[in-house]
Amino acid sequence: MKLVIASDHGGLDLKAAIISHLDGTHEVADLGPNDTTSVDYPDFAHKLSEAILTGHADRGVLVCGTGQGMAIAANKHPGIRAAVVSDVFSARMASLHNDANVLCLGQRVLGPGLALELVDAWLAAEFEGGRHARRVGKIDLSA
Repeated sequence: MKLVIASDHGGLDLKAAIISHLDGTHEVADLGPNDTTSVDYPDFAHKLSEAILTGHADRGVLVCGTGQGMAIAANKHPGIRAAVVSDVFSARMASLHNDANVLCLGQRVLGPGLALELVDAWLAAEFEGGRHARRVGKIDLSA
């Protein structure tokens, strides 16, 4: 699976931990940033969303302080379904029922151990389709 990952300055350390964790199991492209200089999270959410929508990646992970800002920005893109999660059940269900193609995490909210569990649970779950496909199809109002 091709993954893209990005953060803002407030999610840099957790982004690095996730990249290291996924090394060797998935193809991961780091879309930045590469240092702690203050940046605007929407710029990276948009960059990651476009990478998915243009087929350069299957899924993406966004990290900021809380995950909320990244999710709000990413969800502005029709076809992106970004979910903020902080427990394993929600991470799994975001994939199984909501077909979330972007996982949003908060470095100031989660410890690295839990964050890696969330990434693993989200990646391991596959969209169930069926009645959920009908519901997910109703999300994109621009279609």
